[in-house]
Amino acid sequence: MSNVTVYPELVTGRADGYPTLPWRIERGSSWRGDASCDLGERVLRVPWERDDRARVVRAHELVHVRVSPHRRDWIDAIGDLPVRALECAEEMRVNTILSRLGFDVSHLRDGSERLGGERLARSGNWIEAVCFLLAVLGTGAERDFVAGVRRGDPGWVAPLRAVGTRARALVRDASARDLGATREGADGVPQGYAAFTIPLARLVSSVSDSQIPRDAEALRRFRRSLRPGARRPPSGHFAQLHFDQMERLARPRAGGVRRPRPAVSGTVLRYPNRLLTDDHRRAFATPSRRHGGVIVIDQSGSMDLDRETLAQLVRRAPDSLVVGYSHRPGDSGVTPNAWILADRGGVVADPPNGNVGNGVDGPILRWALRHRGVGDPVIWVTDGQVTDSADHPDLDLARECARLVRDNRITMVRSLDEVFVALRGRRRRQVWADFGRVGRAIRELSTEVHHWPPG
Repeated sequence: MSNVTVYPELVTGRADGYPTLPWRIERGSSWRGDASCDLGERVLRVPWERDDRARVVRAHELVHVRVSPHRRDWIDAIGDLPVRALECAEEMRVNTILSRLGFDVSHLRDGSERLGGERLARSGNWIEAVCFLLAVLGTGAERDFVAGVRRGDPGWVAPLRAVGTRARALVRDASARDLGATREGADGVPQGYAAFTIPLARLVSSVSDSQIPRDAEALRRFRRSLRPGARRPPSGHFAQLHFDQMERLARPRAGGVRRPRPAVSGTVLRYPNRLLTDDHRRAFATPSRRHGGVIVIDQSGSMDLDRETLAQLVRRAPDSLVVGYSHRPGDSGVTPNAWILADRGGVVADPPNGNVGNGVDGPILRWALRHRGVGDPVIWVTDGQVTDSADHPDLDLARECARLVRDNRITMVRSLDEVFVALRGRRRRQVWADFGRVGRAIRELSTEVHHWPPG
């Protein structure tokens, strides 16, 4: 039996200015991943056999030729959506168009879906499981995939089905004409891509970092999070730190505050009484220099840090490292969530605003501990309300921060005015009830170590 010949040059009707030029055809197969369409380089890789399965695979790639975007200069218009989410959402759009045109998309199954689902679930790769579900949704392969997932982790089945139900609803009433529209909008994004692929990718993105619901109430919250305009589901973990590389204006380095310190030798007998009261007879004075500390400011809520407030902070704590933080809920790392407001060499001209959420409380405290000098205090300006990367309160994360505070003697204050008292070394018993969930977690931990917190 002779092989077929494919002519992507005959695919016309695009309204986005994609020119009709020659293509290079490569021989692929009907196995998943061995057929592709590269609109930029004009390379089409398809199976050449004449069976039904090869025919549908070729049609799938030719639909890409007809409707998929060929430029990426509008990529900023879609924000921080992961490339993998966009790829799998586009696969669902193309498969839906193919089905609307009368092709039997069940031929796109290659038998690997069940084993793939089991492997993803056993390895805990929830993000790829959600993406792959969209890539095969509507072909019948999703049933095999979910069956494999059930073998690996039965708890994933219900949330995956909920995602699939919502994804189907996004394209249920769409015609092939609307799905495949290529006329560009004002932002340069093709209309079909903007109306269907991007919302599908946003659905994937909204749940890709979520905590797997393990009980009925958590599953109900997860399903509610899939509704339009709903809040993202909890993630159960902090986001990664992403520092904004802000330009800082140079300022003279302060010399720190000189404080005398008792010593066993020296040139000045400052503490003669210690000759009788101190076993080590530390009666001499040795000058020491206090270079400040690290001030961590939670900017997620009502903390108003304008230029004058920062200038006052720098004047009163001239040799301190000041860092602010606030995470945009659900952000995948595009938006900075931490910034150095002042260091021992410069200060920012205009302090940035927060991003609504907390999200990185634990990571920023660890960063502060790594960057403090010997003997320098770490002062955390916060209300004690710790949240995960989706800005949901989380008891385990609050306990994590409580342990950091306890084990490293971090000073917690609720306002910038209290920072200066803490920097002067005036110790006082902290009222943990003032610090929300972290304060409650510290009170629980304090029963484990009876000599802490200090009086």
